[in-house]
Amino acid sequence: MLTWRKSSYTTHTECVEVFLAETVGVRDTKARHLGQLTVSRAAWSALISVVEPAREDRR
Repeated sequence: MLTWRKSSYTTHTECVEVFLAETVGVRDTKARHLGQLTVSRAAWSALISVVEPAREDRR
Protein backbone atom coordinates (compact mmCIF):
# COMPACT_ATOMS: atom_id res chain seq x y z
CA MET A 1 0.00 0.00 0.00
CA LEU A 2 1.26 3.47 -0.88
CA THR A 3 1.48 6.22 1.70
CA TRP A 4 0.59 9.53 0.09
CA ARG A 5 1.75 12.77 1.74
CA LYS A 6 0.44 16.24 1.05
CA SER A 7 2.98 18.77 -0.08
CA SER A 8 4.02 21.31 2.54
CA TYR A 9 3.13 23.95 -0.05
CA THR A 10 -0.51 22.81 -0.30
CA THR A 11 -3.09 25.60 -0.15
CA HIS A 12 -6.89 25.57 -0.02
CA THR A 13 -7.11 25.71 -3.80
CA GLU A 14 -3.95 23.90 -4.92
CA CYS A 15 -3.27 20.47 -3.44
CA VAL A 16 -0.56 18.04 -4.47
CA GLU A 17 0.27 14.68 -2.91
CA VAL A 18 3.36 12.54 -3.40
CA PHE A 19 4.46 9.05 -2.49
CA LEU A 20 8.07 7.97 -2.23
CA ALA A 21 8.98 4.38 -3.06
CA GLU A 22 11.21 2.83 -5.73
CA THR A 23 9.45 5.38 -7.92
CA VAL A 24 7.83 8.69 -7.00
CA GLY A 25 4.17 9.39 -7.63
CA VAL A 26 2.51 12.79 -7.86
CA ARG A 27 -1.24 13.43 -7.99
CA ASP A 28 -3.77 16.21 -7.60
CA THR A 29 -5.55 15.78 -4.28
CA LYS A 30 -8.80 17.11 -5.71
CA ALA A 31 -8.70 14.90 -8.81
CA ARG A 32 -7.38 11.56 -7.57
CA HIS A 33 -9.70 9.81 -10.02
CA LEU A 34 -7.54 11.12 -12.87
CA GLY A 35 -4.57 9.02 -11.77
CA GLN A 36 -1.01 9.94 -11.01
CA LEU A 37 2.27 10.83 -12.64
CA THR A 38 5.01 8.34 -11.74
CA VAL A 39 8.69 9.13 -12.28
CA SER A 40 12.01 7.60 -11.28
CA ARG A 41 13.75 8.73 -8.11
CA ALA A 42 16.52 10.20 -10.26
CA ALA A 43 14.01 12.29 -12.24
CA TRP A 44 12.33 13.43 -9.00
CA SER A 45 15.68 14.45 -7.48
CA ALA A 46 16.57 16.39 -10.63
CA LEU A 47 13.24 18.23 -10.53
CA ILE A 48 13.51 19.07 -6.83
CA SER A 49 17.08 20.34 -7.23
CA VAL A 50 15.79 22.87 -9.79
CA VAL A 51 12.52 24.00 -8.18
CA GLU A 52 13.32 23.84 -4.47
CA PRO A 53 15.40 26.70 -3.05
CA ALA A 54 18.56 25.80 -1.21
CA ARG A 55 18.02 25.35 2.54
CA GLU A 56 19.91 28.56 3.31
CA ASP A 57 17.60 30.48 0.95
CA ARG A 58 14.39 29.32 2.68
CA ARG A 59 12.64 31.63 5.09
